[in-house]
Amino acid sequence: MLVIADSSALVSLAVCQSLDVLLTLYDDVKVPQAVYDEVVEPGKSQAPRLAIFLENRVVPVDMARFVFNAGGLGQGELEAMALYKELSADVLLIDDRRARAVAEHNQIACVGALGVLLLAKDRGVIERVKPAVDALRNSSIYYGEELLTKVLELANE
Repeated sequence: MLVIADSSALVSLAVCQSLDVLLTLYDDVKVPQAVYDEVVEPGKSQAPRLAIFLENRVVPVDMARFVFNAGGLGQGELEAMALYKELSADVLLIDDRRARAVAEHNQIACVGALGVLLLAKDRGVIERVKPAVDALRNSSIYYGEELLTKVLELANE
């Protein structure tokens, strides 16, 4: 299975030391250039880790072939959606609620970083979700407390 990743979810998985989980659950991970540029920007806390993880995973995308009704979305999100369509990917890894709604409206199957963690636990790839949730809570990444509590409930933790 091929997953196309957007920046926010990739950064979240990097923060909780779970990038390797993606390669256990999916055959391959690809990103468009705009996503790569966003996550490896100098000064970003996870840039070195993501630069290594994304080596040989950047794919150019022809944006002229795709039109999304998506005012207000970032270039990375738009390119990720276009790359999903261009490569006939299986899933789009994306956390932003608004971008995800646009993707789903365009028949793009989506999963967020927290969904990846739940799937990993369900398949026995990781034993617990709570350490990852705690890492996210202690980071500058915002997830609503209600959502994090729900994830822990779904994980029976």
